[in-house]
Amino acid sequence: MQAGGHALIADHDPALDAFLDETRQMNRLIEAFMPQVPSFADPDGLEQLRENDGFFGRPPIDGVVEGVLPGPAGPIPARFIAPETAAVEAVYLELHGGGWCIGRAAASDAYNEALAQAAGIAVVSIDYRLAPEHPFPAGPDDCEAAAVWLLEHAAAEWGTDRLMIGGGSAGAHLAALTLLRVRDHHGADAVARFVAADLQFGVFDLGLTPSQRFGRDALAIPLAMLEACYAHALPGLDREARRDPSISPLYADLSGLPPALFTVGTIDPLLDDTLFMAARWAVAGNDAELAIYPECVHGFNAFPTEMAQRANDRIAQFLLAHSHDD
Repeated sequence: MQAGGHALIADHDPALDAFLDETRQMNRLIEAFMPQVPSFADPDGLEQLRENDGFFGRPPIDGVVEGVLPGPAGPIPARFIAPETAAVEAVYLELHGGGWCIGRAAASDAYNEALAQAAGIAVVSIDYRLAPEHPFPAGPDDCEAAAVWLLEHAAAEWGTDRLMIGGGSAGAHLAALTLLRVRDHHGADAVARFVAADLQFGVFDLGLTPSQRFGRDALAIPLAMLEACYAHALPGLDREARRDPSISPLYADLSGLPPALFTVGTIDPLLDDTLFMAARWAVAGNDAELAIYPECVHGFNAFPTEMAQRANDRIAQFLLAHSHDD
């Protein structure tokens, strides 16, 4: 697909089929574990999920610098990871997932450290405000504030003014919204400082794409779980109201945005969100790469599988390729 000289490059690597047996085994383990997952709709369940850092929990690592960034409702906790290389090529703002109501920046430490070393970038992750205590637009407001802080301070702190942004699931949604807010609130020159977007299995239509609607029994994030998260983040809004472009970036003007890598598995109920968003990204005149992983569930790249490693390697290579001037 060509659009204004830009392209959507969709890639299914046949070599990935060699890892399907391992992927299917992991899927069976996830299916067996699903009945133990607390309910997002229940306050006690939500508290359990927060205490456990989601489904499986990922402990923070040593050596991360902790700090705060200025936010619209007070300081935003932040974590800073720099590569061991002599120079930082770019700074990546990572926004964690968790349906806007669970998750924390520290749970991404190990992943962010690996990304920093592989791509030669500094990673800044933040604890934006969570629903239902802080419904929209609290979380997006915090993410925008963090992006603006990087625009103003990245060069002084890390010696580069090249910025990147990304995340998985709700984090990918927030990354897309943040780019749109930077463009619309701070201008084309500001958003041009963001040289790459890493959008992993994002939710881009909160009014439900077909794959979401058909995902009643989906592994990892069935429809009932998605609807509970939407109710926390956007109380009182029906499906059509949730399609406002300020909420669902699939419906926004997507012009003037950076090159993006879209990553998704074929049995993720957010598959259509990624397929549709990647196409619209390219048609709007931006470069888009679409990496599709066979029989992979939502969040698959967090699991100890070869398919996950291949996906994470591709993400690191994409960021590395955009971290420096051509």
